[in-house]
Amino acid sequence: MLKNWVVIPTCLPLVRRRCHTCASDRFRASGKFRVNAHHKLIDAWLLVLCTACGDTAKITVFERTHVRAVRPELLDRLHDNDLGLTAELLQDPVVRRRNRIALDWDRSWRLDTGEPDHLDHEVLDVSVRFAARIPVRPVRLIAEGCGLPRAEVERLLTEGRLVSAVRLSGKLSADFTFTLKR
Repeated sequence: MLKNWVVIPTCLPLVRRRCHTCASDRFRASGKFRVNAHHKLIDAWLLVLCTACGDTAKITVFERTHVRAVRPELLDRLHDNDLGLTAELLQDPVVRRRNRIALDWDRSWRLDTGEPDHLDHEVLDVSVRFAARIPVRPVRLIAEGCGLPRAEVERLLTEGRLVSAVRLSGKLSADFTFTLKR
């Protein structure tokens, strides 16, 4: 029987970027935007706060963009400080690359395994779905979902009793399936 697990974000991830004031490397998103207009050109930034000193930094959403090029609903969301837009922009690879930032997802997600009766089966087929692009080690997910130590999951993987079409070493942020044979 196929079980469905879901990796769900519980809060916004921390932004990894060097603070100019205290040399910390973690910022938290404030959920607030700054929009500035220069005649027919507009700039927008997402404001982030240093976790150590509280200093504010800006993550560029767009700069010197013609006002007509910005969708009106996007502009409304920026003015309303939409938290959903904050999450979307933090996960946008273009925004992350332009601002040279990375995301720290530690303690920002949880695994929903549904009902806990899955440990009684000899063969366990699981489909893991990601509600957001959260990079997680599959071995950690499997260990947490099955209530096993990571070393045990590694042993099952080397013995061939844990199989998947994707490589289970490293980190994944895309949906995958695996089969566990007890």
